[in-house]
Amino acid sequence: MSTTRRSLLTALLAGGLSPELLALGLPADAFAADAPELAPLRGLGGESLGAQAVVEGRLPAALRGRYFRNGPGLMQRGDQRYRHWFDGDGLVQSWTLADGRASHSARFVQTDKFRAEQQAGRFLLPAFGTAIKSERPVRGPDSVNAANTSVLLQGEHLYALWEGGSAYELDPATLATRGVKTWAPELRGMPFSAHPKVEPDGTVWNFGTANGRLALYQIDAGGSVRRHAVLDDIDAPAMLHDFAVSQRHLVFLLAPIKLDAAAVRAGQSMLEAMRWGADQPTRVLVVDKADFSRRRVFEMPAAHVFHFGNAWDDGRLLRVDYVQGVPLPEFNAGAEKMMRGQRTGREASTPRVLEIDLQGGRLQLATRDEAVEFPVVDPRVVAQRHRFVWYPTALETGARWGFNGLMRLDIESGARERFSFGMDTVVEEHVLVPRPGSTQEGEGWLVGMGYDVKRRRSFFSVFDALRLADGPLARAWLPYAVPYGFHGKFYSA
Repeated sequence: MSTTRRSLLTALLAGGLSPELLALGLPADAFAADAPELAPLRGLGGESLGAQAVVEGRLPAALRGRYFRNGPGLMQRGDQRYRHWFDGDGLVQSWTLADGRASHSARFVQTDKFRAEQQAGRFLLPAFGTAIKSERPVRGPDSVNAANTSVLLQGEHLYALWEGGSAYELDPATLATRGVKTWAPELRGMPFSAHPKVEPDGTVWNFGTANGRLALYQIDAGGSVRRHAVLDDIDAPAMLHDFAVSQRHLVFLLAPIKLDAAAVRAGQSMLEAMRWGADQPTRVLVVDKADFSRRRVFEMPAAHVFHFGNAWDDGRLLRVDYVQGVPLPEFNAGAEKMMRGQRTGREASTPRVLEIDLQGGRLQLATRDEAVEFPVVDPRVVAQRHRFVWYPTALETGARWGFNGLMRLDIESGARERFSFGMDTVVEEHVLVPRPGSTQEGEGWLVGMGYDVKRRRSFFSVFDALRLADGPLARAWLPYAVPYGFHGKFYSA
């Protein structure tokens, strides 16, 4: 295993993290306020945040616990600004809810990269979407780890996750950084993706990719690695963000994305050097959870997918729901506009449900046209048959950027329920929190963050998850704006 680990790290370095890269970031003054809803993407300067929120409405008395959230929070240093939203240094937030009150805090993950660049006052290392001249040695993925995508809590161990490298452990009470997490000695430095799947019994499944290889993890509720493997014959794409887990299988959609190493050596970032094969298929990889060596591959038309909702199977039929996005080149062009403060005007990502006949090998795809992203399900049905998926959605936004509403989709009947905040709100990912003592899927609250464009403040909203159209039960307002984040998890007290 140690030989495989070393080859993974070597492959990442060979993929283009060269010290000869030119500085190709945006000028620091490139961010213009053409789109006021993009103001949070200006970012912070590395400072921590903290405040008692002002509650509008009434927080449910039974809603108690902590909501952790991660996302890129620092976008520019000195005279340079990142080109891509994915590059910003990780800002982990913590919302504490109890007794009808809500408090907020946020701290940057003190990665080696962040601390060195904070001290220097400028970028020192290349980023995933921005080619910057390296002024420090790049010894492996963790040299450039942004720790900016998601979170995982196991006991009193909170992890900030980034798909290209190791998890960073934080103190869940203070958000202080404890350091890089090594799950086992032979897994040191192995990529650990930002979308682990946690089954109701606490079992964690995850993956990591590098140079075409696919690493698989099974971790128990106590944080011990039960099984791991590296699949060398998969030819994994240059970018693989998420996957799905059913009762019997791990499911990956391997998009036709290849890394042009020569383009990286010529000065492009790794993301800019990814080539989209529109005429190539997306491969559907199905891995047996009980035996990683047992796997099947199906094919479907080229599809770019960031996020999955859930999956279930009965041994014969495997059903997977996900959100299909625009092809990678269009997405990246839009992301650079966002980092300039400009509206993207790109096409919307939309819901999909894929059914695979595991015996006959036939695929059937159901499509919808709602503009959505960041799908979530009730955590009690992860890897089980489910009925509902929740998303942020765009409703009559006109020239506005982003999502301004929430949607619940019944994937059995096709029925939907929606709520719109109106034109002056940007809605981020919301997650499902089960009501204590309940057993019905969806019985609980949908919670998450948003930004009010006119007030220039961020808020935390709470909905009855089965009655979205009734509007929020409560909103907890901050006295400041927080940069838009990616993913979070709620842990009940």
